[in-house]
Amino acid sequence: MLWIKAFHIVFVASWFAGLFYLPRLFVNLAMVPTESHAERERLLLMAHKLYRFSTLLMVPALLLGSVLWLYYGIGRGPGNYWMHAKLGLVLLVGGYHHACGRILHRFETLTNKRPHRWYRFFNEVSVLMFAAIVILVVVKPF
Repeated sequence: MLWIKAFHIVFVASWFAGLFYLPRLFVNLAMVPTESHAERERLLLMAHKLYRFSTLLMVPALLLGSVLWLYYGIGRGPGNYWMHAKLGLVLLVGGYHHACGRILHRFETLTNKRPHRWYRFFNEVSVLMFAAIVILVVVKPF
């Protein structure tokens, strides 16, 4: 079980590393002048590869977490409401990941309408969700 838990943490941390950096690329993409095609294409290539790699990391993170929850019973039973909150946040993180894919598609199709400042705030959402999940798992406040 400890090996599964360790790999779950590694994959979750790696997945979030991608979710921390991808919106930073969106900030840069939103700031690229329209005449700078090479810079835009380079940033799009980086963002596309990072999104694909983060998606690959998400799958084992979720599978290993499911094994810990469903097979080993971590967070199951009475008094484990922290796990319900964590699972709710994990669903939100999955939605955030999907939203990143939709935003990337908007940049690829030149339909982005949001300024770079919006992406600076959007970038912080993943940090807040990560912090909340870690606090729930470690402190188990309820």
